[in-house]
This record gives sequence, C-alpha cells and structure tokens, in this order.
Amino acid sequence: MFELFFPDEYLDSAYVIDYDRLYREGYRGILFDIDNTLVPHGAPADERAIALFSHLHELGFGCCLVSNNKKERVAPFAQDVGAHFLEKAGKPSVKGYQKAMEILGTDVNSTIFIGDQLFTDIFGAKNAGLRNILVKPINPKEEIQIVLKRYLEKIVLYFYTKEEGKHT
Repeated sequence: MFELFFPDEYLDSAYVIDYDRLYREGYRGILFDIDNTLVPHGAPADERAIALFSHLHELGFGCCLVSNNKKERVAPFAQDVGAHFLEKAGKPSVKGYQKAMEILGTDVNSTIFIGDQLFTDIFGAKNAGLRNILVKPINPKEEIQIVLKRYLEKIVLYFYTKEEGKHT
C-alpha cells in the first residue's frame, strides 16, 4: 500500500551522496528540490551548496532545480549555484520533471531526482520514472502544511525502513 511512496534510497543529506559513483553509473542530470534539501527553508545558497554544485559541474553533471516555489525564490539560488531552474513546477505532477529533463537534454535513464518530501518530490519523481533519493530535511522549522505532511511521511517511512531492514 505504501510502496508507491517508497524512495529508491533514503539518506541523511544531499551532501553525503556519492555523486562520483552516480556519474560512473551513467547519470548525467540531477534534479534537486531546494528548500530543506540543499538549505533550510527560504535560505540563500550557502558555501556548502555552492561547493557541491561546483563539484557536480566538474564531474560533468547538468543540474536543474525543480521547485514549487516562485521565481523570486528559485532564480537567485539557481544563479548562485550555476544551475538551471524550473519554478512553480507543480510537483508531484510529472510535467515539471519532464520539463527539467528537456532543459538538461537528459532522459529518465540518465537523470536522478533528490528531494526531502515523500508526497511531492519522491512521489512525482517515481511517477515520472526517475530514480530518486529522499534526504532528511535540513531544518525542522517548516511551514504548517509541510509539518502536517511530515506526520504522514513518518508512517510511510516506518514501513519503508521495516521492509528495507533499515533504521531512520
């Protein structure tokens, strides 16, 4: 029942992912959520995010930020890290993920999605046919509608970790 929301991987942070390995595996495009995936909600790009994207560009990845937020939030962040972006992406709708792959010139076999929310980020990526990685939120301070979703996510993640034999 909950498998439809299970991520392909569940990691502590976007900053612990082995991007070199992903490149060796043939991935060439990475789609990222921003808020609570790369920085706390509403925060600008920090040194850690800028260094990560610098490394990704050195490896040869194309990167696109896929956000449900407005252009005023997404564009400056994208400029600071040197990434493409798609604002008001409508996640979990598949259209935003497809548009981001068009922007990068990649497809479902060469693109991976990384985000912090099961019901928008991961569910949408799965429906788009993308390999995906769920990361733990950077900061527990979130908008009320996200806080409510986090309670439901805990239930899904309980069954995910039980099935995978992992601990969160």
